[in-house]
This record gives sequence, structure tokens and C-alpha cells, in this order.
Amino acid sequence: MAVISYKCSACGGPLKWDAAKQKYFCEYCRTEYVESELEKAEAMQQEAKEVSAEEAVHLGQKPASGADTVNVYNCPSCGAQIITEPSTTASFCYYCHNPIVLSDKMKGSFHPDAVIPFAIDQKKAKEIFTDWVGKHRYVPQDFYSEEQIEKLSGVYFPYWVYNAVLHGRAKGVGEKDSTSVRGNEQITETEVYEINKDGDMPIKDISRIALKKASKVLCESVAPFDQEKARPFSYGYLSGFVAEGRDVGKEELADEVHNEIRTFAEDSLRAESQGVYHRVNLSELSVKLKSEDWKYVLMPVWTLTYKGNDGKTYFFSINGESGKTVGELPVDKKSLVKLFLMVFIPVLIVLILLFHFLG
Repeated sequence: MAVISYKCSACGGPLKWDAAKQKYFCEYCRTEYVESELEKAEAMQQEAKEVSAEEAVHLGQKPASGADTVNVYNCPSCGAQIITEPSTTASFCYYCHNPIVLSDKMKGSFHPDAVIPFAIDQKKAKEIFTDWVGKHRYVPQDFYSEEQIEKLSGVYFPYWVYNAVLHGRAKGVGEKDSTSVRGNEQITETEVYEINKDGDMPIKDISRIALKKASKVLCESVAPFDQEKARPFSYGYLSGFVAEGRDVGKEELADEVHNEIRTFAEDSLRAESQGVYHRVNLSELSVKLKSEDWKYVLMPVWTLTYKGNDGKTYFFSINGESGKTVGELPVDKKSLVKLFLMVFIPVLIVLILLFHFLG
């Protein structure tokens, strides 16, 4: 399994993607590269091997989520042994922070069609997180401590993006009532119209997370992503970030997506007819799939998780392209108890005094 690490041609430092400038840069000499210049950078490659989780523990590293097998590689920069889970396609060395890409995880049918690059860098992500927490009260201090904020990670999550063209047809009759007054009589007249709708309906950019272990709340809550920002996939975009490869095939999502778009199309045809007439009787309502296209796209998310004292895992996510934020906050129960006592005790004292003097 090939491990790729891009190096600056000027000083040999690792290259990372600069979300703010939309360029690659060396964090040591600050040399910048556009995508067409990336090939000038030296791509160092080494081989990784797959081992069991038990062997990983013997190597001194425990898999993060209980995976049965993991990948072990030597960092091209410092030589340290690093453990990654099977779905991980990009990471960094925890010792020297050298970014690496596991290219073999993205070959053949697992090669992404496109990637939406990060448009928000870590500095901006930290500002968004800090502002978001600041708008809420009674949050445990360790949730937004400096150590916790440093855990905010940029992750490329795998999605299937679906586009289709449906052909819909609706036939039947619609009735329109009109009321008029003639003398002392109110007269209602009903006109009957033939309904005959026949045409194509485009369906665009339906996205589904393509990773079994991912939290759908964490990943899908920050949608939508602007698919106009998608670029042809290049390994370089992953450098400096964590990336997950897909382990869900489009065939596993097809029935769900097909049912969803068919229901949507039928409801749209029905609503369009009912919006014009007072009463509608459809003798035919059909939707057929005319064409479809699936694309495997990596999308950017800044994410942070926190395990509260109640044992529950809380999360915070930022759409790395648009900046949309979603999260669930823990509550500092000690602060709530303190607030309760500050309010309750003075009120209790006042009530005791009133009862004493009035009694």
C-alpha cells in the first residue's frame, strides 16, 4: 500500500492545502503552489502493511474505534510507526505532524470522482466554534478549553451524490367552481378540464454519506454542500487533513434514493394539479427513471466531539465549504445548581420572614 507525502521543492517541508488562499503551501518556507505546480513537488512514497488490531496494541497503538484490522506505516519524514483504520485514506504523523495520503485506498472503483476543497481554514474554524459556544450559557469549561479546541479536526467525508432525470405523466380531470348571484339565487357553475401533464423532471445533487461508522447527525446535518465548488479529485487536496474512504456502495443506497425521488415526483405532480383546480381526479400518475448518475465525492467538515460526564458524546460540526454550523452542547449541572441556589435561597428567606411577621 503506497503512502504518499508531498514535499516542498524549495526546502523539503511538507505541503498542505491552504483553505483561505485556495493554494498548497509549505509551512516552513511559505512557498505556495497552485494545483498545476503540484507535480513539481517531490512525492515521497513508502509501503504500508495491514496488521490485526492485536498486533497494533503490541506496537504501542490502540485502534480508535475497535477495528479488527489496521494499517501500519512508517512516516516518510521521521520514520515513526503510525496506525490508521481501514477506511482512513489521509492522515498525519502524530509525532512530526507530517501529512500523508494512503493512495491505494482510492484506486479503481474507490477512486473519488471529485472533491470539494476546504474553504475555511483551522483558524477560522476555531473562531466560529468560539463564537458559537459564547452564545450559549452553562457549558462545561473543559468543552471549550484550549486543549479541546485544538482537537477540532478537518475531515473529508465520503458521499455519494446522485443526479437523475425522471419522466412524469399525470392524466385525469380537474374541476373549477365559480359562484354568481342572480336575483335571490346563488348559482354555482362547475367547469371540467382535462389534465394531461407529460414531461421530464431533473433531480440534482442528492447526497448520502458513504461511510458506515460515521454519525449521520454529525455529517449530514451540515449539508448542503455546493456541488458547483467540486473539483476533479487530486490527492493533493487531502494533504494536511484527515480523509475517510467510502465503505458503502451506491447499490446499497439505490432503493432508498429511488423511492425518495419517485415519491417526490409523484407528490409534485399531484400538488401541481391540485393547486389549479378545486377538485382533481387522476386516472393515471406515473414516474419513470429516464437517466441517472452517481458520483463519489469527498466533502469537507470541521468536527469536534466531546464525551460529557453523563457518558453521552456531544458533537460540533462546521461545513468546511459554507461555514454552516451544527452542534449539541453539554450542560454544566454544577452551574445550574449554583444558579438555582442563588435564586431559591433569597426567595426562601423572604417567604420565611413574611410568614414570621404575618403569623
